[in-house]
Amino acid sequence: MEYRMSFEAFKSTVCHQVKDMGDIEFIIDVLEKDKIRRLYEKKWYPESLYLLAMVDYLSRENDLPLCTRYDDLRAACLSKIIYPAGVIVRAEFSHSEKPKQESWEQAIPEFKRFNIVESDIRNVF
Repeated sequence: MEYRMSFEAFKSTVCHQVKDMGDIEFIIDVLEKDKIRRLYEKKWYPESLYLLAMVDYLSRENDLPLCTRYDDLRAACLSKIIYPAGVIVRAEFSHSEKPKQESWEQAIPEFKRFNIVESDIRNVF
């Protein structure tokens, strides 16, 4: 049986990999190992689409062309918006949807396309 970590832990792991490997090496590693498709085939849709969004975002940031191998997945979208855990806590604590609305407005477009709210992939320690 394969272990599936929480989505928050997955996001953190990916961001640390980007920091440790660098943008280009990270992109190469993901594409060479076909990690996006493998996650999608396991029906781990949030993880797969998060990884695709990350590769697309880093490609844009580094003026690289998009890998067309995943064009079919770019038409996918999660049925519910996934907010960072901190945003959910702030919304619940404040009894307001404003933190969610603000985070949605500030989200990186490549992630937003899949209904994933991500605004700062570089802020890891």
